[in-house]
Amino acid sequence: MVAAARPTLAKETALPMSGVDTRHINRDSLFLMADVRVDGDHASHRVKVRNLSAGGMMAEGELAVVRGARVTIELRNLPVIEGSIAWVQDNRFGIAFAHEIDPKAPRTAVNASGDLSTPRYVRPASIFPNGIPITDPGPLRKI
Repeated sequence: MVAAARPTLAKETALPMSGVDTRHINRDSLFLMADVRVDGDHASHRVKVRNLSAGGMMAEGELAVVRGARVTIELRNLPVIEGSIAWVQDNRFGIAFAHEIDPKAPRTAVNASGDLSTPRYVRPASIFPNGIPITDPGPLRKI
């Protein structure tokens, strides 16, 4: 009895990493928006930030970029960040930052201090209206 030949699978060819392999760096998976501007282009493009680390980020958007292009990024709670395109695949691309950032900063609320100057509808319910505790429940309507 002759054994049937198993089909051979083509081996995936891995692209060599240029520079240092940075896959071991911790990154936060999140969903944020950022504005990216490519050097030489005056328009800013809105992109989705898929993950973020101190040294870079992965973004997704309808922005035609090429590897090595210099960019500036605007993320919430951070000053403007300079970087360059590290890789491009379909509508996703990686950006390597010129300087490390605090990757937790864009996740924090703009005014997380509970400041009473914040509109009431965005303050936590645990803060008293007008900053004054209610001592006489008489004027409250019963439900």
